[in-house]
Amino acid sequence: MSVQQVNDFYEVLMSDQSIYEQYYSQCCVRGLFGIWDWDKTKIVNFAASLGYTFTETDLDEVWFGSEPSISESSLNLSQYQRLSGINY
Repeated sequence: MSVQQVNDFYEVLMSDQSIYEQYYSQCCVRGLFGIWDWDKTKIVNFAASLGYTFTETDLDEVWFGSEPSISESSLNLSQYQRLSGINY
């Protein structure tokens, strides 16, 4: 159930630019050599502020697990690029 919460959170995140901008500014830090560091604790806390309940382990499962997830099914790269302002 919590994995579904992660997926639901990312669905909302990708559909609402103002929420995405808050997420980006609160949960991401640009590291050395242009590498982006996403703070899982901050992501879990940010999601909780929007009413989603999941753990860092659930987040890892969605990011790196074998189950279909937002990153594999619903995330449209061009939409992500538009929201983040990053051009590949």
